[in-house]
Amino acid sequence: MRKNFDQKLSTLNIWLIEMGSLVEETITIALKTVTQHNDLLWDRMITLQEEIKQKNQDIEALCLKLLLQQQPVAKDLRLISTALKMITDLKRIGDQGVDIAEISLTMEENKFLEQVPILKMAQGVTTMVTESIDAFVKGDLSLGEKVIKADDEIDDLFEEVKEKLIHLLIKDNTQGKTALDLLMIAKYLERIGDHGVNIATWVVASLRNQANNRVGE
Repeated sequence: MRKNFDQKLSTLNIWLIEMGSLVEETITIALKTVTQHNDLLWDRMITLQEEIKQKNQDIEALCLKLLLQQQPVAKDLRLISTALKMITDLKRIGDQGVDIAEISLTMEENKFLEQVPILKMAQGVTTMVTESIDAFVKGDLSLGEKVIKADDEIDDLFEEVKEKLIHLLIKDNTQGKTALDLLMIAKYLERIGDHGVNIATWVVASLRNQANNRVGE
């Protein structure tokens, strides 16, 4: 019985990694649409959204099976609970990637993109999402804490985007729509970073609980 349970836990880890990879690709595709108005990119984004939705449902179903068909101990319950919280944030990250792509579809010629650190923000939040999932799969407390600390840098970059856009608009006030579009994209990236922090926070709390319980035994 326990062997079968452990196999399902292993499957849960694999599916979480797969869902995380889909979400990472969503962010990558979203940023490509900012510079490339390509219908194929949008088609891929829609496919990714459906794949993320399906993976979310599969993981939910697996977690329910683990809870209902097995007799998980406290450690297992924490792991399953953390996984269920994580997929909620991962799905929202995927949705925000789509939001970025939708803005890009109607965005006018972009004269400001290279002058604001949006691509740097995108790289940062992608790393946060990847490392938050790795922290869960590897049980790595320090990696989870690293993700939480990284949020400050993303917040600083968002403030930098706002300030630079203001200065650029002062020099060229004909680019109001472009500036607003870029600000919205930056805001979605900041939210993606927040979801990465949420994931890392669930992981860190679970690992600390686990460590405290071992000490108390």
